Amino acid sequence: MIFSLINKYISVNPKNDILSGLTVALALVPEAVAFALLAGVEPLVGLYAAFTIGLVTSIVGGRPGMISGATGAIAVVIGTLVAFHGVEYLFAAVVLTGLLQIAFGLLRLGKFIRLVPHPVFLGFVNGIAMVIFIGQIKQFKVGDAWITGEPLMIMLAIIAGTMLIIHFLPKFTKAVPEILVAVIVGSLAVIWLGLDTRTVGDVASIKGGFPSFHIPDVPFSWTTLTIVFPYALTMALVGLIESLLTLNLVDDLTQTTGQPNRESVGQGVANTVTGLFGGMGGCAMVGQSIINVKSGGRGRLSGVVASVALLLFILYLSEYIEMIPIAVLVGVMFMVVIGTFEWCTIRLFGKVPTLDIITGISVAVITVLTDNLALAVIVGVILSALSFAWESASKIFVEQYQNDQGDNVYKVNGTLFFASKEHFQELFDPKTDSNDVYIDFGNARALDHSAIQAIDKLAMRYKRVGKTLHLQHLSAECQLLLKTAKNLVEVNVLEDPTYHVADDKLA
Repeated sequence: MIFSLINKYISVNPKNDILSGLTVALALVPEAVAFALLAGVEPLVGLYAAFTIGLVTSIVGGRPGMISGATGAIAVVIGTLVAFHGVEYLFAAVVLTGLLQIAFGLLRLGKFIRLVPHPVFLGFVNGIAMVIFIGQIKQFKVGDAWITGEPLMIMLAIIAGTMLIIHFLPKFTKAVPEILVAVIVGSLAVIWLGLDTRTVGDVASIKGGFPSFHIPDVPFSWTTLTIVFPYALTMALVGLIESLLTLNLVDDLTQTTGQPNRESVGQGVANTVTGLFGGMGGCAMVGQSIINVKSGGRGRLSGVVASVALLLFILYLSEYIEMIPIAVLVGVMFMVVIGTFEWCTIRLFGKVPTLDIITGISVAVITVLTDNLALAVIVGVILSALSFAWESASKIFVEQYQNDQGDNVYKVNGTLFFASKEHFQELFDPKTDSNDVYIDFGNARALDHSAIQAIDKLAMRYKRVGKTLHLQHLSAECQLLLKTAKNLVEVNVLEDPTYHVADDKLA
């Protein structure tokens, strides 16, 4: 029992996981600090979140190799809460966020991530890539002024050198992660040459102690709940959407399969823990997950190493980590952007439906403009659903012929539902039709209550002009729900189809 549990968490390639974990830890520092400042809290609040969330999700989450921590999506949500109510209310909201996410996972709702269409996923990935890129552009400013002259040239040279190392080193050796080598070489080169450029220490100090257990100092009252619940619910949804989409992305990169429901529980446990240890909350990190995977990290060990290394940086190695040039980390993130962006989407223009292109672009644009991934994905799913409904509505048609008695027979093809009901009515003209009309639904499917109403309405139209309508090959559920046309159905047990109709009367 013990050995099987140990084997479950031991990596098949511990060297790669350890080295990739160290690489991720270095890249986590400036992002955690930046997200903390964006949320209006102290840098250590972001760093503690990166440590606790990363460690817990690596152990109990459903996606080995995926990195979680403090993120911009969460930082954007909590800024107002911190500004108006203080950091203690933030901690309470983070704990509640975790409980909501645990409930989401236990109710096995993670499967609904499968409802996200591929164009939405592409838009999400491309939007994230652009958000990461824009975030790095901000590093070219000091205060409100853009860097110019010699400092700019030095920064660009360091960025270019970092990117070149990351690009070309794998062509010579894959023994060590190219990103880790680029960070070390770039940092040593700057120190040896005495180049005057900003470092991590110029942004904020990362020195601190071990995070201590701390119950949020807020009144346990209904008023407090009304304050924190809206933020907690938003954080829970944003965090789960970003985490589960990142899980799918890592699945694609590693050709393996994660567990959405377990990941939801893992994210929930992690946020509950970080809220009790002074962290700002978070979720899966797309950029860091890609860095981990590209550096060879595949197992849970990589996330554990990244989290523990980050804690060691905070406790003992802060003065050395603060020497890392910002330009080196910008170069790393630029390579992450190049690896994250789905360049294949450019080739899709003219090859896939226009509405799919519009959906993908819309998701990317909303992600960039609002930094609200939940909103972007929800809008994308709605656009995809409307696109599907529009396309399906236009594909219902009839084949007309006459039987031996000279009566018109219409063979309906396609899907009859709320979006196609009007077009379905336009396919028939009772006034000019034969006295007996046969409508065969053998190749059609009535999906919802609107479809049933459309069939009833058509029967009423024929009844008004004194003509007899015969309905063939309708499912048993359709026959059960019909009103006006109920007595017009010709039952054929052997040939009538069997399928379910989405209708609350059958619930």
